[in-house]
Amino acid sequence: VQLQASGGGLVQAGGSLRLSCAASGRVFSINVMGWYRQAPEKQRELVALITSGGNANYADSMKGRFTISRDSAKNTVYLEMNSLKPEDTAVYYCYAETVYRSWGQGTLVTVSS
Repeated sequence: VQLQASGGGLVQAGGSLRLSCAASGRVFSINVMGWYRQAPEKQRELVALITSGGNANYADSMKGRFTISRDSAKNTVYLEMNSLKPEDTAVYYCYAETVYRSWGQGTLVTVSS
């Protein structure tokens, strides 16, 4: 599975961004898709995951601000991010799980104060 993420950029605190990640290849075998992020000098952390059945899970700090969704017809997962904070600044990585774990190239989100 190959993943192509897009939608990152610079936004002011309180603003919104929408990330997209399109999957290609053996997409029929994808069970879970989602997003992780890695801030400078920090470990990669979970943002949100969504199953093929549409069940979503979020990291506690993202609940209520971020929404993950999935368009199975387009093999695409989205992350709607609202009320962004400077601490949300990170490289956001798309993720897909089959019998293997696949990662996208990452898209940078910068939130200015």
